[in-house]
Amino acid sequence: MKKTFFILLALFLFGQVAVQAQQQVLPPLVNVNGVGEVRVQPDQVILAMGVEVREKTLEQARKQADAKAAAIISYLKKQGVSEKDIQTSYMSIYPIYTSGEYGKASPDFYTAQKTMTVIVRKLNKFDDLMSGLYGAGVNRVDGVQFQVADIEKYKAEARKKAVNNAKQKATALTTELGAKVGRVYAINESTNGGRPIPLYAEAAMMKTQDSAGAEGPTIAGGEVIVTSNVSVSFIIEN
Repeated sequence: MKKTFFILLALFLFGQVAVQAQQQVLPPLVNVNGVGEVRVQPDQVILAMGVEVREKTLEQARKQADAKAAAIISYLKKQGVSEKDIQTSYMSIYPIYTSGEYGKASPDFYTAQKTMTVIVRKLNKFDDLMSGLYGAGVNRVDGVQFQVADIEKYKAEARKKAVNNAKQKATALTTELGAKVGRVYAINESTNGGRPIPLYAEAAMMKTQDSAGAEGPTIAGGEVIVTSNVSVSFIIEN
């Protein structure tokens, strides 16, 4: 028993010594952070919109919401929006009691909602599309976001800029100390794939409804910013 104990103890101590030795033989390193940024004009709009109806009975509310949703989808398809770019995102139907009578057996009316998310790939057609959607039955807009279709291309570009930025920093630091940058020892990277720029739903709805008397587009896409951050450790060479 004692022999086994001493063997295990020896193995443990040997392992500790090995770990310490490994930590002590790390090469001289320069650790830097690099940042890369790419600004891109968006080429798509993600539109969240839908219908809300009120009727005396549940069945009437359901039928009205279904009919309006079908008309909206039909209109979108006629305008060239692909079926894969139209997705129902939310639906509900619930009773409304307005009299304030606690425990009332039947509601005053029912509210039914159906919302959908649509990708609009032709920004120059957005105003005309929205005007037609209001005519087709849309009476609520929940959000507008801009995005870039080929985002991976810009992620790669931002990543390349971040790596070059890190190498430039490492070179500047080591040169000041009379040394040189060697091979990469470790690297970590995180990329923000482009933050969509929100447009307040109420403002978007009002602007588009007034677009008949306006000159030019009623929305501005601005820019989508794609950023990459890298942490790199280079070996220092004398």
